[in-house]
Amino acid sequence: MIIESFSPEETYKIGYDIGCKAKRGQVYCLNGDLGVGKTVFTQGFAKGLGVDEPVNSPTFTIVQEYMGKDMPFYHFDVYRIGDVLEMEEIGYEEYFYGDGVCLIEWAGLIEDILPENRIVINIKKNLQKGFDYREIEIINAIKPFEDLKGETL
Repeated sequence: MIIESFSPEETYKIGYDIGCKAKRGQVYCLNGDLGVGKTVFTQGFAKGLGVDEPVNSPTFTIVQEYMGKDMPFYHFDVYRIGDVLEMEEIGYEEYFYGDGVCLIEWAGLIEDILPENRIVINIKKNLQKGFDYREIEIINAIKPFEDLKGETL
């Protein structure tokens, strides 16, 4: 599924809508270049989960933990990770296979340890469609994912 966004506010809202539908145990893998809107998307996603505190990229701590309305939210930013062993040191499996929701920015950098059942979100710019335009592609790696209209992919 591809969703178009023409502003940061729309990108936030798309994240929010997806966060509202997130379920325990899901892992969301967020990919895109620097400045494409991953953090804005993540802030909306967190709000959709019911997280009330400010959410920023945890670049220097790898993972930040938040409590949503009904479940924990684990926000990873693996941009600066040097080796997959760093993920093992923080106990990534407890997060990935726990009862919260994980969102991993720069997930492509740790492809080897990602669960098979994951939702991949790719955000891309297209300056020909405008400075704030974003194409947000959502791919479910294994099981069907209900899109924002309730249809199954």
